[in-house]
Amino acid sequence: MTSKFLLLFKPFQRFTFEVKKPARKISFKRKIAWTFGILALYLVMLNIPLVGVPKDEGTDPFFAMRAILASQRGSLAELGIGPIVTAGLIMQLLVGSQIIKVDFSNSEERALYTGTQKILAVLMTIFEALAYILGGAYGEDIGFEASMLILVQLLVAGFIILLMDEIIQKGYGLGSGISLFIAASVSFNIFDGMFSLSPEPSGGFVYFRGCILAFFQGIFNDEASVAASFSRVGRTPDLIGLMATIVVFAIVIYVDSIKIEIPVQHSQYKMPARYPIKFLYTSNIPVILVSALFANIYFISNLMWNNWKGADSGIKYFLVRFFGTWEDISGGTGNQQLAPITGLASYTTAPYGPEQIAKYPVNAIIYLVLMIALCGIFSRIWIDTAGMSSKNVAKQLLDANMQIPGFRRNPRIVERYLERYIPTAAWLGGFFIGVLAAFADFLGALGTGTGILLTTGILRQYYEIFASEQVSETVPALAGFLGLK
Repeated sequence: MTSKFLLLFKPFQRFTFEVKKPARKISFKRKIAWTFGILALYLVMLNIPLVGVPKDEGTDPFFAMRAILASQRGSLAELGIGPIVTAGLIMQLLVGSQIIKVDFSNSEERALYTGTQKILAVLMTIFEALAYILGGAYGEDIGFEASMLILVQLLVAGFIILLMDEIIQKGYGLGSGISLFIAASVSFNIFDGMFSLSPEPSGGFVYFRGCILAFFQGIFNDEASVAASFSRVGRTPDLIGLMATIVVFAIVIYVDSIKIEIPVQHSQYKMPARYPIKFLYTSNIPVILVSALFANIYFISNLMWNNWKGADSGIKYFLVRFFGTWEDISGGTGNQQLAPITGLASYTTAPYGPEQIAKYPVNAIIYLVLMIALCGIFSRIWIDTAGMSSKNVAKQLLDANMQIPGFRRNPRIVERYLERYIPTAAWLGGFFIGVLAAFADFLGALGTGTGILLTTGILRQYYEIFASEQVSETVPALAGFLGLK
């Protein structure tokens, strides 16, 4: 029976555009063209400023989340992929907690689920845009007309981003729009952290923001400048962060290759084969979901701080203290940068670099515990909602006329056998990815530790997609086996 919650949104689905799946197979070259075309359009949106926003915008309270949300301050892509990921997170939590029940094998229920998620994404776009405006992100005296103009721009831009993601996912492009935008955003942040020419005042001298350029600049200055380039105050990129970035890339690539191979064979022809279960069974999905949750806590805390920080009693005072108080963490570099230092937001925001860990050790420990625990929980929930559970895999194997040697071709028997491995891989993989993301953030990795994890996994997925697509075009008979028909 279809969930009543989903049926509530059914009448509104007629007002949202739907991208139809291609009627015939799209060639590999055309998919590449669609993918890079949509990426180029997104990059253009990142560089088109919002009309009506004052030139002097002040500090960016959401600086720490920009790479993960693939957004740019004051641009059409101000909200980035935040509304889409948040809508997906809400739906995953509702399904995982059994508040709503969806039969994903039923095409009608699956379509209703997807349509509901799209409507939620639009609603989240409106909510976040209003929160930005009312929270003073564009100034406190911009006026009603300017506020409505900014709201319309953010809503239209958010809907365009939603459609771009759907176009890619429906088969016109490669991978998913969300993954593509995250990888592009994080890659840009890493490049900018290494080679940015922006001035960064420190110790009475102005350095380049890019850590590599600052290092060579220090060589021609003095030894103290060279040493300073390894660890810089605030969120300025440094060489320790660059080394952490390289190490995390290497670890993820290595760990992603760790897997258990279950022996299987064709029930009729007895051809032996192996079914791999990766250690990182759910890949980077847990980090995306945890990041979305943390970003929304961060967002709400900043909104409350901007509006109610002057409250000294009552419910407003309690909410501000509960969600977090903020202060400037720039370290006197001249560029004010606010960050939460107490409350829930401080525990869900990674201390950036060793200096911040030493200053707020309790926050660092709580952040580490929350990241590990939530990544494990979301990883376990995801395998049920994404069709990756033991039951689903058992059905896939039996539908493909495969069996496990020494066991009967019974769904329950095969499911019990897979239960030894799949849930454990989901828990352990989620825990590991949480540990790695947290420590990369602690070391000040460029693009953030979470961003590096996501980008590494995304680039590997695209490598596999490219290889599969090329093989399927070269040998069309393999397309069905690779799931590309």
